[in-house]
Order: sequence, then structure tokens, then C-alpha cells
Amino acid sequence: MTEHNPLSQFRVVGTRPVRPDGIDKVTGKAIYGPDHVAPGMIHGAILRSPHPHARIRSIDTSKALALPGVKAAVTGQDLPHLPGKSVSLGEGEADLANLSCNCLARDKALYEGHAVAAVAATSASIAREALKLITVDYEVLPHVIDLEDAARDDAPILHPDLRTQGAEEPSDKPTNIAFTFALKQGDAAKALDGAAAVASGRFAMPPVHQGYIEPHACVASWNADGQGQVWCSSQGPFMVRAVTAGVLDIPVSDVRVTPLEIGGGFGGKTTIYLEPVAMLLSRKAGRPVRLAMSREDVFRASGPAPGLVVDIRIGADAEGNLVGIEADMLYDAGAFPGGGTMLGPLVLSNMYRYPAVDIRTRDAVSNKPSVAAYRAPAAPQITFAIESCIDDIAAQLGMDPIAFRLKNALRPGDTSAMGMECGEIGFVECLDSANAQDHLKAPLGDNEGRGIAAGYWINIGGASSASVSLAEDGSVAVVTGNPDIGGSRASMAIMASERLGVPYEKVRPIIGDTATIGYSVVTGGSRTTFAVGRAVVQACDTIIADMKKRAANVWQVAEDDVEWRNGAVHCTAKGNDNAPMTITEMAENANTTGGPIAAEVSINPHDSLPAYGVHICDVAVDPETGHVSIKRYTVVQDVGRAIHPDYVEGQMQGGAVQGIGWALNEAYIYNSKGCLDNPGFLDYRMPVASDLPMIDTVIVEKPNPAHPYGVKGVGEVPIVPPLAAIGNAVKAATGKRIRELPMSPDRVFAAINGGK
Repeated sequence: MTEHNPLSQFRVVGTRPVRPDGIDKVTGKAIYGPDHVAPGMIHGAILRSPHPHARIRSIDTSKALALPGVKAAVTGQDLPHLPGKSVSLGEGEADLANLSCNCLARDKALYEGHAVAAVAATSASIAREALKLITVDYEVLPHVIDLEDAARDDAPILHPDLRTQGAEEPSDKPTNIAFTFALKQGDAAKALDGAAAVASGRFAMPPVHQGYIEPHACVASWNADGQGQVWCSSQGPFMVRAVTAGVLDIPVSDVRVTPLEIGGGFGGKTTIYLEPVAMLLSRKAGRPVRLAMSREDVFRASGPAPGLVVDIRIGADAEGNLVGIEADMLYDAGAFPGGGTMLGPLVLSNMYRYPAVDIRTRDAVSNKPSVAAYRAPAAPQITFAIESCIDDIAAQLGMDPIAFRLKNALRPGDTSAMGMECGEIGFVECLDSANAQDHLKAPLGDNEGRGIAAGYWINIGGASSASVSLAEDGSVAVVTGNPDIGGSRASMAIMASERLGVPYEKVRPIIGDTATIGYSVVTGGSRTTFAVGRAVVQACDTIIADMKKRAANVWQVAEDDVEWRNGAVHCTAKGNDNAPMTITEMAENANTTGGPIAAEVSINPHDSLPAYGVHICDVAVDPETGHVSIKRYTVVQDVGRAIHPDYVEGQMQGGAVQGIGWALNEAYIYNSKGCLDNPGFLDYRMPVASDLPMIDTVIVEKPNPAHPYGVKGVGEVPIVPPLAAIGNAVKAATGKRIRELPMSPDRVFAAINGGK
């Protein structure tokens, strides 16, 4: 079941045209990261540490270089030292020295799978053989995998020079706590001690993988003139350019990045792993070099979502008003700092009204891969804890869980504890829509339970560029610099078609490289349709203004006497019988009216609006095995306006499925040696179609005034509520609150049977 009732009817916006790249993708013609071939290209391979923590005494590549066919070898010592420099990843800053050391270890290997050396050879098989000839002298060091163990004072130290930054008193003592943040308003302890209903507990979630189909891959060529070219599958070619140039300590103007098709990202491709290494190999070999990760490499060496352990307490008075919240969050950063210390509090404070708040969050490093973004970074984890407690408080008070949330939900005009001024947010509308669903009235059987949960994500804008130009036949080229992950080609074409009044089929959306279009930050944070789409519309408006001016000159009338409607200029001057000129006619005559008709716009909007969603989930729990099966699932979300409803529904469904996997099955499993035991989809259990019912979607449209068509970001929020919605459903089915993920059969069985 899909529910979508548009608020107002546009000509193209809100329709479901065929995606422009569909044919190439279903016929196998689309070129992804591993598919690109450069003339004279050779093949790279990376040697990875077998130890989770080890000092690198020496690396000898001489035997590898002596192997026939081997053209180059590099180690971390080939990268420049970059103390104190940072670079933007599009969704935050990153330390260049840490990024460099993550690409190739220098003094220490910090996790199993950490890259320590690389070679390039005339064939992939020779490159793999060459890796066996590299000798690395390791001094194995004590490791720490468990997040809470890593935060202890007596834990093995990963970075001897790391000192805690942020809210706590500075110390000169080495530590694994990289950053802290604290927020305190009112007296939360006093408010909670006097509350009529309180829910509390320790919730724990492990790191999980984004699950993109295509492993990381790139081709790099360092030309004789010092210019470098990179072809890769990434969520941001400008990010790749900036980080690659930064790690190599060369000007960004010396690096050109061409985005290839991307086989999924979900935040996991908003950073780099291979590109600087491939560039170094290419410079030494004098040939283009391809580097690609295997699936095992992806699991062992690329960034998962951060794990979280949180102690939380929330309370309400007898009338159902929340009185306060306390939370102590510990995020897992992996090998380098950056686990989500600011995002957790942001999510925690931007759903409900809390008169009193006492929050602390910390970011700890451990001997696991450095974490990366994953749909609504840091939000699903803390929301699992919040929404579990919200449900428990409602039950204690005998209130309907949706009514309780409605009573406390942030509304337009409110200011959150983190200082967010709520604009035209749609949280209440989502709760009302969820409350009206037939799903809530459906009967439940034995050992079945129903849960609901809400979710939030901030959404972002950011630097965005777009170019729009007319061809002589009236067709429209729309060039942007953002890879198409969620259907942005179609969305950009729809908005251009709507604005210019041309058929959708006459719009040609193009993904440009870093030399052909102005700067844009990554495709991420649910920003592309909002921010890049806004740039496209503004470029269209510039073209329309140009055509009106040209028509006024042709007709010898004032510009105010020319208007644009239905894809044509119309003369409104009294007594003037000039026939309208269509966009095709304007394009045909462009050279006689002023030259090519084109416009490029670069903007940096920061007025995106947050998105909210509410999920309803029915589960069945087998009391003999603890297995949880999803019987019915409904996703309700405020999207502002659905530009292409098919894509919006797909985002809602896909995010829910990823959240279901996170809730029930997914976890990185490390053994006592600190090595990953499940580095592949055989043992890392993600949902498949047979695990799932139809995911029903309900699109709520409360337009964003800051976007010409009312867009709010869609892609992040759907993954936020599922963890808690399923947890609440399991609680309803079994009477047991499970606070640690995943809710695997053994864990659920133990909860049902008193821990046995």
C-alpha cells in the first residue's frame, strides 16, 4: 500500500517518469568504479595488516619490485607528513594526517586490514603475487576492541599524542577519548527524581556496515605534466579532489576527478581509501593504476557506522508532560577520532520538548576501522534508546504511545534544547497520519506485537552548483556535480522541466567532473534534491529572464510587457499581436538574439528543514527459538514535497529495510585476537526479500518554504525509527525490553527465558 495525495498539482513535479539512466543500468552499459579502463592501465593491490594493533618496525618491498611485471611499490613513508591540517568531507571536517594514515599506515597498524603497502603490476595476479614478497616486521601490541574497554584509563593507547578535546578539563595524559560534549539546561536530576513515570537503562549497539553493493574502486593517472586524474565511484568528486590533493600535499587544481556510476554509498563513500595510493603508484609507474577493494577488504578496512553505548533516563509528570532527560553517550570512532559526538545530542534534543536536559557524549578510538557516515549518522543509535524509553513511559502512564508523543512533540515555533528554531516541520502531521492508519486497527495473533517509533534528521544544504543550457532544438542540458545515488538525474530533470515548461523527455541531466562544473559538496545528508535542485531552478529562472529580455528586444516592447508561461514567451503589451515564441523557437534563433542561452548558478543554502518520520511495525516472536519475523511494516514521513514519488517511496522502503537489518541481525563480530570473523555477506546477515513483508509508505507533504517546490530531504530519516519500532514491537509481544542490538534469536530467547 502506498499513500500519496499531493497538496497541489504541478505539470511534472509529483509525477513518475522513467529514470534517464535506467536503460544503461539494466542493460549493463553503465560504467561503475571497477569498470573504467584507461589506456596503458596497470593493476594495483594493497597489503593489509593481519594484526589489530602493531608497531611497524620496517617494510621491505625489494623482492616485490624484483618480480617481473611489477612497476611500483609504495608505503606510508611515501606520503607527506601533514600535521595540523584539516579538510572538508562535505558532512564535516576531517584531519588530513588521520586520513593519510588511514590510507597507508606509517608507524603503527591500528586495525586488522589496515593498509601498510601497495604495489602496481601489469596484471592483477602479478600484483597479488608481489604482495606475498613484501616483508613487514611487526611488533604486535595489546589491542582493544570493546568500546567500553577502550574508554577505560588502563586501556591500550592507540595514539600516544591524542588528548581529549571539548567539554572536559584538559589533560596531558594519553587517552582514547578523542572528544567530549556536554549540554545542561535546568536541573534534570531533580526533575527526574520527582517524575511520575521514569524509563531508564543502558542501551548498546555495535558498528554496522552500510551494505553498498559496489566495493570501493578507482583508476588514477599522474601525468607527466604533474596533473592528476582520478575516476572513481564516490558520493562527492569535489571531496575526492580536496582530500586526495590534501593527502598528497598538492594544489587541488592539479587533480581532476571524474565521477563514475556508483553502486550505493549510504554515507560510506563520503571519504577516501584508495585514491591517494593509486596516484602515488601511478606517479612511480608512469602508468594509470586501478585499485579496487574486495568485499572482504570493504568489511575489514572501510568505515562502518559507529557503535554506541548510552545510559539514559527520561521522565514525565502524571499528565504526560516530559520533565527531563539525562544521557551519557559513548560513540565508537574506530581507529581515528570522529564518531558522532555532536550529532547524537542534536538528534536527542530535536524531537520532544524537555524542560531539563543533562547530556554528555564522548568519542572513543578502538582497534577497528575508522567509522564513516551511514544514513542519518549517529541518529538510529540514540533514537533506539530514546524511543524505547518514550514507549515505556507511555505504558507506565497508561497513555496511547502516539498520543504521548503528540503531547510532547516539537512544533513550528518551538526552540529545541540545542537551540534549533523549529520552522515548518511536520512531526505532528506524521504522528497524526500514523494515528489514522488502518495498520493500527489490524488484529494481532499469539506471540505477536506492534510497535511504533518516531525519528528525526537535521538535513543539510551546502555549496551547490548547476549549469543549464539550451540546444538549438530546444532540448535542455542540466549539468550538476553530484553523483546520482537516489535518482537525482530524474529529480533535476523534473524540476527543470517544470520550471521551463519543456517536456521531461527533452531534458538531459548530466553529471559533470570537477573541471566542468562549479563546486558542490557531497551527495549526502539528504541535500541534493533540496540544494542542488534549488541551483537548477535558479539557473532556469536566469534563462527565463534572459529569454524575456531577448523577446522584448525582438518585439520592441518593455520587458515588463513580456511574461513566461507554458514554455513560451508571451507579449502582453496592449495593441500588440506578436505571437508567442516557444523555448524551441528561442533556442533556434539564439545566435541572432544575443548568442547561446545558458546559465550557471552556485549557491550555499543553509535553510533546509529537518525531516521527521513515524514507523509502525508488527512482529511475531517464536518463543522456542527467539526468532523475530516482521509481519507488517508502515513508514510515514514528511518529505516537504515528493518530486518523484517512486524515488521517495523507494528511499522510505530502503531505509526501513536497512534499519530492520540493524535491529535484528547485523553486527561486526570480532574474535579474541581482534580479528573480524564475518567479513562478507555470507556471515554478515543483511535482510533479503524473503525476510520482509511489503513495506507500506505514506507520504506526508508539508512544504519547505525555502525550496521552490517545497522539498525536504528524504533519504536519511527512514533508517532512524526501525530499531526502536522493532524493539517496541518485541516488547509488546514478549513483555521483555531488549536494550542491546542486534535482537538476534539467541538474545531474544535469553530475554524470554530470564537470561538463560
